[in-house]
Amino acid sequence: MSDKIELNAEPRSDMGKGASRRLRKTGMVPAIIYGGGDDPESITLAHNEFIHELEKEAIYSQVLSVKLGKKKEDVILRDLQRHPYKNLVMHADFQRIDKNKAISVTVPLHFINEETCHGVKMEGGLLNHLVSEVEISCLPKHLPEFLELDVAELKLGESLHLSDISLPEGVEIVALTHGEDHDTGVAAVNKTRESVEEVVEEGEAAAEEGGEEAAEE
Repeated sequence: MSDKIELNAEPRSDMGKGASRRLRKTGMVPAIIYGGGDDPESITLAHNEFIHELEKEAIYSQVLSVKLGKKKEDVILRDLQRHPYKNLVMHADFQRIDKNKAISVTVPLHFINEETCHGVKMEGGLLNHLVSEVEISCLPKHLPEFLELDVAELKLGESLHLSDISLPEGVEIVALTHGEDHDTGVAAVNKTRESVEEVVEEGEAAAEEGGEEAAEE
């Protein structure tokens, strides 16, 4: 697991859309910290520093530390508003966490041993990632940076499901708590488009041959 990401923040007292626009012009990002039984707290973050941290995959699924003066808050990033076409962050929402209460977080899914996947390497299939992230529930101390799924033994025509993901201690997949019918597929090896087209062409050729033989009779 990577080191905890720490964000430097300043308190914000000037509210409203106009105030937020003025903040952004000075290179700051308006944000809010809420939850945990305390009142919501409006803050600002330096845009360039924040957007640099956003390049790290872990920031979207890990417990973060927000430093506000001499105080530090343990939070998770709950919402991020970006500019529709510029590389700008418009607003961020952080939720306080309680180390003794389970939290639900969406974490990335990493597929390992893709280069040795049986259905691809030995049978010429195509590996399809059906999902890229998974919602989990756990105590903050058990929160993984990502989950892994080994696809080495996956064969052509087969698929792997949520229940095939190896889970760290104290972690459960939220969907699976709702029953077996929520055990959706996450990876599959299918025939490539070329091989499907070959089968279709062979079938068409066989049909044409059969038609010609029938006509000769």
